[in-house]
Amino acid sequence: MNKSIMNRICFVFTFLLWLGSMHSYAAKVDTLEVSSQAMQKMIKAAVVLPASYQGSSQNYPVIYLLHGGQGNYRDWLSKTSDKLILHQLADQYNFIVVTPDAGLSSYYFDSPLDKSSQYETFVAKELIEKIDGTYRTIKDRKGRVIAGLSMGGHGAMYISARHPELYCAAGSMSGVMNINTATWNVPPDFAKSRDNNFVRLLGPPKDPANPYREYSVVGMIDKMKVNDVKLIFDCGTDDIMIRPNRELHQLLLDNGTPHDYIERPGKHEWPYWSNAISYQFLFFQKVFLANGTLH
Repeated sequence: MNKSIMNRICFVFTFLLWLGSMHSYAAKVDTLEVSSQAMQKMIKAAVVLPASYQGSSQNYPVIYLLHGGQGNYRDWLSKTSDKLILHQLADQYNFIVVTPDAGLSSYYFDSPLDKSSQYETFVAKELIEKIDGTYRTIKDRKGRVIAGLSMGGHGAMYISARHPELYCAAGSMSGVMNINTATWNVPPDFAKSRDNNFVRLLGPPKDPANPYREYSVVGMIDKMKVNDVKLIFDCGTDDIMIRPNRELHQLLLDNGTPHDYIERPGKHEWPYWSNAISYQFLFFQKVFLANGTLH
């Protein structure tokens, strides 16, 4: 065997060893089935563990990352432009990232009419108990945040407003900040289907001109003012949810609630969210560092 062939074999062998070592140190994804007593069913969630987790004994901060309408718990792992972005962000920042399932159109509140749709209780109580009982987490609001896109953006802001004792920060990307469909830039048939969904979950609106304010993020601004939950939300300038996001931004300015609000070019689609998520994680890193919960 000549020297040239030997060199090539050595190079390939070295490359494969390097590739194997890179794989062994990449973030790991677990899939859990979480029991919900509130809904009497099992619900799936993915858990992204940073590469440093296995060789460490320390406790880690957690980001609960919610999916949008018509989605599921795998969306953040399968629909982003870079399918490994959560792995990379978990490794970069040393966060545990949890992506739970919440049905197709639950909007993350507890329905007073549909006992199979109690996702506020699931996310804010049952899921946290499961994650804190399974992994080495920081079991305190100072090490826990919640974020999401579209319906999940609504869920993150809504749940954190109602449970400030659980989360130190909340984030939204293209969030449904007002579930009054008249504020959405969508076709009439889509708005009608969502109106019917809200009637199914919440009953007919008490005020048809301003429906479901008590279940909308824009109706939570008084709570947000006193909660000391750090807030970041963003929306694309061509997004179907730009109007309710601007409404929330203005309401928070008017009542003096600190928040980060960003508009950038983009629509209600995965290329926008794939870009936005990195900015949200940077914001959360700063919050965790200020809290002393990130090493």
